[in-house]
Amino acid sequence: MNLVEILKFTEEYLKKYSFSKPRLEAEKLVSYVLNLDRIALYIHYERELLDDEKTSIKQYLKKMTEENKNFDELKGENKNFKEENLDIFNKSVDYLKKNGVPNPLLDTEYIFSDVLKVSRNTLKYSMSREIKEEDKDKIREMLVLRAKKRKPLQYILGEWEFYGLPFRVSEGVLIPRADTELLVEQCIQLMRDVEEANILDIGTGSGAISISIANELKSSSVTGIDINEKALKLANENKTLNKIKNVTFIESNLFTKLDKDFKYDLIVSNPPYISKEEYETLMPEVKNHEPQNALTDLGDGLHFYKEISKLAGEYLKDTGYLAFEIGYNQAKDVSKILQDNNFAILSIVKDYGGNDRVVIAKKAIKAENFEGIEEEEDVNLSE
Repeated sequence: MNLVEILKFTEEYLKKYSFSKPRLEAEKLVSYVLNLDRIALYIHYERELLDDEKTSIKQYLKKMTEENKNFDELKGENKNFKEENLDIFNKSVDYLKKNGVPNPLLDTEYIFSDVLKVSRNTLKYSMSREIKEEDKDKIREMLVLRAKKRKPLQYILGEWEFYGLPFRVSEGVLIPRADTELLVEQCIQLMRDVEEANILDIGTGSGAISISIANELKSSSVTGIDINEKALKLANENKTLNKIKNVTFIESNLFTKLDKDFKYDLIVSNPPYISKEEYETLMPEVKNHEPQNALTDLGDGLHFYKEISKLAGEYLKDTGYLAFEIGYNQAKDVSKILQDNNFAILSIVKDYGGNDRVVIAKKAIKAENFEGIEEEEDVNLSE
């Protein structure tokens, strides 16, 4: 039963026992059990209730009819904790702010929503119920981790959204970034009209790229590879979490474990591209908690573009594409690496901040393959 059906059932039940204002009583009871303000009930009218929530409502109804008490009488004129809870919330924001945490309000919203088990969008409607002491303790622990340890919010929560899907995250595996959604979007567009596309994701990490593409392209077959066993374990957990069937994760150092006879329509990668110098300037959340080898090659940031571009042609179909996420200042260098390895640059895509973020390339066809042409030159098939 969804929320509207439960409200109707509760109202009819109380009306049957001649309660005054049965609709109001039903709203008070259901909003209390669901930890929502009464007004928020109609925002979530399609929400399906959990079994324990339905059981709790039935128990209150039974007690109200047996004792002939309205809901406020039964609960002893419930105290409204909204003012107290908002004070706790605001002090939490101030605490993060004083400790130099970026976006303290947003992080506080995420922490409270996670502990109180409500969506961030409806958090303000869920502040009238008492926050249990054990939940206050959880909030304090999470705030300290965020403020004093500067642990990334994503690791604290243990889950983060990417391309509209939930992904489990844990230390030792790179946190999926919003910028990478642009890479996924470009790959989906490239493969949208390819029947049963074969796609390879190099350095899959949590599986965010592989799973997001596979979810959008149901007929495709996606392979995600990584050298990190912990990352592969997490990627498989995320595959199960999102109920994705058309993706496989295998351990491989770049192309070493792949079959050269099998050709892909697309190879995609978000490799470690931060230079050693830039790595030293990163925020403590990133530098002190996320895996170094997923962020930097401890060189100029171009090592993996060179290694992947050098061999990618052997694993791509003649019509195949290679798509990279890049650093904001790497478009020129990465483009040259690709061209030196017989790839034609199709596009360089900017992110929402106006920075170069994605390079799309395609295997170039040598002109000597065409009858009557003696000189060798690259032909850009996009023209």
